[in-house]
Amino acid sequence: MQITPVTPDRLVDEVVALVDARPGRVRTALDGPPPTQPLALAEQAAVQLRTRGRETVVVNAGDFLRPASLRLEFGRADPDEFLDGWLDAGGLRREVLDPAAPTGSGRVLPRLWDAATDRAHRDRHVQLPPDGVVLLAGSLLLGRGLPLDLAVHLRMTEAALTRTLPPGEHWTLPAYTRYEDERHPSDQADLVVLSDHPTRPAVRR
Repeated sequence: MQITPVTPDRLVDEVVALVDARPGRVRTALDGPPPTQPLALAEQAAVQLRTRGRETVVVNAGDFLRPASLRLEFGRADPDEFLDGWLDAGGLRREVLDPAAPTGSGRVLPRLWDAATDRAHRDRHVQLPPDGVVLLAGSLLLGRGLPLDLAVHLRMTEAALTRTLPPGEHWTLPAYTRYEDERHPSDQADLVVLSDHPTRPAVRR
């Protein structure tokens, strides 16, 4: 095992190179807790991929949550439900990942559910070309059986997560601990990024 410190810009380059090396449509998860900023990484990588001629759709997993009546059935601060029941994995497969498969229609919906208003988004579908890319960004994504071609895991230790998460989100800490202990996201990732200090990441090869 080799640990290589990289700059945030170099990390974007690493992700872009990983994705761009794959022919055809590519479904990539950028998975990490909020302090690691997986969505920002996805958006930066998308800019570079588009300059290389790869049409890229960034999908925020936060736009594929279940309705509040289901998501919050056991309260607003249940860590087990946060891990297992918040993400609408079925909707994500149906609207994004299955259509973006090499043999899929290519017709993907970037956003499904607005958790703030608890209503459906009114987005139009996007048609991905045969070499299009989906960058799915969010937390707790791996180990769910989602059909993915590549995965990047932004790993943060429990101590670092406790230090960087806002106090109002500390109720989620047991979920992240279970995620690491039970689903072993680092073992499923094509690229593991040590992100205890997100401005000074390191790549584990």
